[in-house]
Amino acid sequence: MDKFAALEPTRLYSSSASATNKRASRAQPISRWIGKLPADIHLLVLNHLPIPDIPAYARASRATAGLSRDEKLWERRWNDLSITRHALDDTLDDLESKQKPKASPCSPPTILVDDDFGDFTSAPRMPSVPSLSAAFTSFALTDASPAKQTFRTRYTRAHSILNKCLAPLKQPPHAVLSALTPLIGISLLSQARSLRLLGFFLSPRVQSVRNWDILLAALKAAIDRFDVSLLTAFDAADSRGDEVMMREAARASWEVWPGIGDWEMGKVWAEKREILYEQGRWNPLANFTEENTLDFTPMDEFMASVIRALEEHGTRAVFVFPPAAGVLIGFAERVANEVVGEYIAPLLTRAREISNALYLTAVAASFRESWRIVDVLTTLSSNFSHKDKDKAEDVVFMMFEPNMDEYLDEEIESLKQAFEVICKEWARSTSALASHGLPTQAQQTRFLTAQNPALMKRTVLASFTDVLLLPVTIVPRTVGAGVVAVGGAVGGAVGAVGTGMVQGIAMLNPQRWVGGTGSLNNAKEYTSFGLRDAEGEAAIFEIGADEEGGDDGVDESSMAQYTVSIDSTNTAATSFTPSTFGTSQTNVASSTSATKATLAPTGNLDLLLSLDVALQLIHADRDALKRLEIFASYPGHYGIRVRETIEEAFCEMLGVLCNRHLEKGFGIATERMNSYKPAEHEETASVAPLLQFFELVHIGDTIQSMVQVFFDKELAPYIDKTDFLNVVVREKKRFENTLDDCVAAGLNAGTQVLMNQVEHIILTLTKPREYYPPEDAPLELGPTQGCTEAIRCLDMHCKLLKGSTSKEVLEVFYQEVGIRLLAILQKHIKRQIISLNGGFQVIADLNAYYSFIASLKVPNITADFSHLKMLGHVFVVEDAKDLAQIVRDVTRYGGAYRPEDIYEFIQRRADWKKIEKTVDKTMYNLSFKEDCIVC
Repeated sequence: MDKFAALEPTRLYSSSASATNKRASRAQPISRWIGKLPADIHLLVLNHLPIPDIPAYARASRATAGLSRDEKLWERRWNDLSITRHALDDTLDDLESKQKPKASPCSPPTILVDDDFGDFTSAPRMPSVPSLSAAFTSFALTDASPAKQTFRTRYTRAHSILNKCLAPLKQPPHAVLSALTPLIGISLLSQARSLRLLGFFLSPRVQSVRNWDILLAALKAAIDRFDVSLLTAFDAADSRGDEVMMREAARASWEVWPGIGDWEMGKVWAEKREILYEQGRWNPLANFTEENTLDFTPMDEFMASVIRALEEHGTRAVFVFPPAAGVLIGFAERVANEVVGEYIAPLLTRAREISNALYLTAVAASFRESWRIVDVLTTLSSNFSHKDKDKAEDVVFMMFEPNMDEYLDEEIESLKQAFEVICKEWARSTSALASHGLPTQAQQTRFLTAQNPALMKRTVLASFTDVLLLPVTIVPRTVGAGVVAVGGAVGGAVGAVGTGMVQGIAMLNPQRWVGGTGSLNNAKEYTSFGLRDAEGEAAIFEIGADEEGGDDGVDESSMAQYTVSIDSTNTAATSFTPSTFGTSQTNVASSTSATKATLAPTGNLDLLLSLDVALQLIHADRDALKRLEIFASYPGHYGIRVRETIEEAFCEMLGVLCNRHLEKGFGIATERMNSYKPAEHEETASVAPLLQFFELVHIGDTIQSMVQVFFDKELAPYIDKTDFLNVVVREKKRFENTLDDCVAAGLNAGTQVLMNQVEHIILTLTKPREYYPPEDAPLELGPTQGCTEAIRCLDMHCKLLKGSTSKEVLEVFYQEVGIRLLAILQKHIKRQIISLNGGFQVIADLNAYYSFIASLKVPNITADFSHLKMLGHVFVVEDAKDLAQIVRDVTRYGGAYRPEDIYEFIQRRADWKKIEKTVDKTMYNLSFKEDCIVC
């Protein structure tokens, strides 16, 4: 208790007296008062007083005299002179040096005490207040030491110097400059800077003398006469090419320019350039050929002339004019608007009259050509800052703004039209093929017939990525030609062939569409690409070096290259055959052979999706994107519109690809699989619709991968991929979800078709006495034919799906297959009559099924089949009592089967009638015949 101090009583409510004192203390003013006004109000008044009135205000009292020396007051007055802001300190020093009298060597040294403002000398001395003039003089002398320079002393010095230069302003207007010359010097630049300093001294913000307004008018008139003389000297120097004199006159004129309106000297110089009046030399329509295609060679010549003029005059402007004047940018704006803009306008109008595709190409190419103005402006000056670069870019941006709204709208509309043409052409082609049938040669060009679909898919994506990285020609030289050459590592040529319905792996070759440069005459050209090399032979699609010897266990020589050949008589027939195989190619896997045999034209579900269509859609969007990329750096409103158009173009492509191709194709495939009847087909080892659906899954997965590659390479720089609210990210997610849903729905229908086929195989290939063989029949402990065929069918289809979908979807498919197979086998066993020897056959089949399920590596389904395998033992136990004990042992099967379930199975034993009584008595300890009485 010693540690605790006693609590002191506290007053809960203060007395009225103390409360009054607190309120009074709060009501006391924060600042000191002078008379009836706070000192802040007096200081505010002093800030707006003319300089000659400050001494009179200071003489009012000792307090106002002290307040008139406040540094805040004189800091503002000093800043109003703008000496520091405009670097006029040297000019002030020069004026002071010209005003100092030359002291006689015999005179004694004296301290010059100058009156502060000239008006104080006549002021009478008041008895109660000391002389303010004497106080200001003493203050100036005290603060004039080099160690302490206050704003008041600095202003006092400037006022004294500039006040001595005002006398010549009272002369007649024509004599003002002559009178000022001895005071301000003879150099043009020093005269200009001195006149500018006098202008600040006589400005309304300072009001340094009583008649400041009259003197300011006289000074402005003198400045105008001075500027006219500078302009005359500048023109004379320009005519004789004297850049040094031009530079001196221009800098002097810039110093005296008040900063209001246009600077006359820079404006006059720009108006005299010949390039602004030579529009008649150039014909914009010369960029169109006789075939109404674009050839920008004439515009190249036009822009070369413009660039030469900009380099010639711009170099002189950089040397002559001050950088802050912006004469170079102003001249470039006039050239861009009055020369380049006037050249582009009729060119775009004519291109629009010919076709929309030509108009889009002309817009992008014209902007790219105009951008050369920015390139030359950035090279004219060595100290070109980032802000100056922005101004140079704004020259072209502002010149091209009138065309942007129409171009951006037309870009999306033309893209939609191109997508519509592609989709209609695909629908027409598939309808024609469905009605006339396909050549069997076209059935060889599939993923499932390839030795390694995964390796092929990676090779396709690698080549697709390489193509996306190829440069795109924006400025056309020969647009609209029938064949466009393709350079680079890809090689070959792209031309139009028939209906564009070349199907299969041949369409994976990006050579078919790399020739597009954003300059197609018609959107239909997207649907009519074929693949031939320059000699008309089949082109080679080589696997990249980084894909050889991959982790799929494929020999490098076995997948060295593929040859794509197009039948010259039928554009819909395409073959895809290995052209260079090693010795390992001689032995082909049995599953691949079976796949080739079963991929006959039965419904042709794999023709419901096309990599060709996906490539054409991506190609069309890429062309639009490459044009839009030119405008991606646009600032302000149009910059936002360009980025929105880029996003809209990609979303439009995803929407068409998803809704009009993938979703539609998978929907038809699912409907056809649901209508498949296994009994109507002789082939038992495979389900043709399901195999063809697996081909669709491969194609869909490849399309999704191509979209992802296209998104990463082309769209990612313009959006934030982590922004889940972005319209592109949301549309891409919707596309992926739709594809997953379509695959899931198709796999559900495909699983049902597959299991119907398995059940059909088991029913048709299981002999009547398969599990009840004759007593003298030899015992063969191997799976039955029905079991073997069912497993072969399941194994082939499961392996084909592997690699074409995600691991999660694959595991769900395996699990669904296992669950349905378990139900089929249980139902199948309950239909049989099983003898003791037949029980061993049942165990052999169940072991085979278990081995197959275990290879799928799905733990929960493997455990269920392990329990089913244990269930087979009930058919080989001879002793009825032992059998009853097995039936009653619920832990034997891990809880998967109840005794009642096992009881149903043992009823299918051939000797059930003989052992039923013993089993019932052992299980339930009763016999119905002895213990039950029927009344």
